[in-house]
Amino acid sequence: MRIKKNKLVLQYPKVLNSDDDFSLIQRFNNGEGSTFNVLVSRHREKVRNIIYVSMGNANSIDDIAQDVFITVFKNLDHFRFECQFSTWLYRITVNKCRDQLRKMKIRNILIPIKDKENEIFYTPGEEKKEMKEIVRTAISKLPEKLRIPLLLKDIEGFSYQEIADTVQCEIGTVKSRIFRARENLREQLRPIAKELML
Repeated sequence: MRIKKNKLVLQYPKVLNSDDDFSLIQRFNNGEGSTFNVLVSRHREKVRNIIYVSMGNANSIDDIAQDVFITVFKNLDHFRFECQFSTWLYRITVNKCRDQLRKMKIRNILIPIKDKENEIFYTPGEEKKEMKEIVRTAISKLPEKLRIPLLLKDIEGFSYQEIADTVQCEIGTVKSRIFRARENLREQLRPIAKELML
């Protein structure tokens, strides 16, 4: 046992399941490196989904997800147990997506935007792909502060509190941004509303 970790141990809940996130982090910080793989397996798909809906395509998922988990690995000993591990992890994920989007904006100023014909979509069927692309394009036009809360709520099913913790703002602000995002989308998609309902 590493005595320097005793202060952290005192901050944990008194009763822990042997496989809950907090106890896995405790064990990792005490030198049991294999527990990190359990955390990755448990949260990997959620992280990948957040990256997908934030970035709008599947091309960046693996690179960003790897970057997220490298950052988590390097900083896990600084985790303060003041919030759920998942909230901390998803905040890192959203921030990595923001960084990547900023880089893409800079790149797009210098390089013409490539044809999107080869983009990968998870939903099969040409019609569904077309509709998904229309909606994705409309969502991508939203300002980031509206887009990310909307995606976390409507695509990922986060609670308002989880979104507030992830994007670090008040619940009232989150609700307001989601409302504005939905209104903006309705306006953008109004001309093709009938087709989207099919």
